[in-house]
Amino acid sequence: MGSRVAASRSACAAAVLLAFGLLRAGAAHAHALSPSLLMLHEVGRGIADVTWKTPSMRIPGTDVRPVLPAGCTPTTQADVSEDAESITARWRVDCAGASIVGLRVGIDGLAAAKTDVLLHVELADGRSIDTVLRESEPFLAVPAPEDRLGVVRRYGQLGFEHIMGGYDHLLFVFGLLLLATSTRALVSTITAFTVGHSVTLTLAVLGITRIPPAPVEVLIALSIFVLAVELARAPDPTTLMRRAPWLMALTFGFLHGLGFAGTLRATGLPADAIPLALVSFNVGIEIGQLAFVVAVTVLTAIARPMSVRLPAWSRTVPVYTMGTLAAFWMIERALPLVR
Repeated sequence: MGSRVAASRSACAAAVLLAFGLLRAGAAHAHALSPSLLMLHEVGRGIADVTWKTPSMRIPGTDVRPVLPAGCTPTTQADVSEDAESITARWRVDCAGASIVGLRVGIDGLAAAKTDVLLHVELADGRSIDTVLRESEPFLAVPAPEDRLGVVRRYGQLGFEHIMGGYDHLLFVFGLLLLATSTRALVSTITAFTVGHSVTLTLAVLGITRIPPAPVEVLIALSIFVLAVELARAPDPTTLMRRAPWLMALTFGFLHGLGFAGTLRATGLPADAIPLALVSFNVGIEIGQLAFVVAVTVLTAIARPMSVRLPAWSRTVPVYTMGTLAAFWMIERALPLVR
């Protein structure tokens, strides 16, 4: 019975990791061409600088165009620059003295192009807004200042969506689930990981710690690879990872927190509610992380009573798949650093 349980757990784990691989492959395919970027910077009441950045390589028939509010007219000629990867146009508009808050901005041509556009808006009141314009929602009405509940909702959702889309972070958490040998060890290990990434997330977003994101992403992949190597070896209770998995989780949690910070820095924090936004983002991450842990635990519980007989070698599939993905990510992320 014990071998069948282990086999079932391995089958469940392999299925989860296969999903990771398929999701990662889909994400890589979806982002083969960089999305366009539209930025509006309100420099005064009714005056805004516009930046429109599109990839140099575009599939024929996929042109998209920015649509600014009807009352906004250009006051300067577009300054166009080009490099190997993108074409950037910059110009200034006058919205007849009216703030752009409440006005609609969007993109024309998304339905035909089958692509998304990133929108970044910086307002004169210090707020910044980041969103993705899609075929289903090609326009955004620039929102008025949020109340505290709105800040909690927006940044909590942002944190949740970030962790659920961060396959590398979730894969590391999955490895922690495999490493923990008891409920107590699992709780202490996951808690240590949470503390670690919360600390560095806060330090990085507040500008206390400044580390380039590219090397951090390589090290995050390395942390997953190191964990996979430990899981692939015969269990040795004398190793540090086995004796104190919480310490390893805390250490690597520092790295993952720096990765989380990249998203929050790109989005920006409301000047009048920085602590609340930061806490809400962190809570969103923890809710997503907890949901993932519960989902894997439930899948394992469902698989446990199933009398599925699998060969002994199949038990290594989850760990080797984990290590292979981590190695791929390391190479993929390190190559741009050595070019």
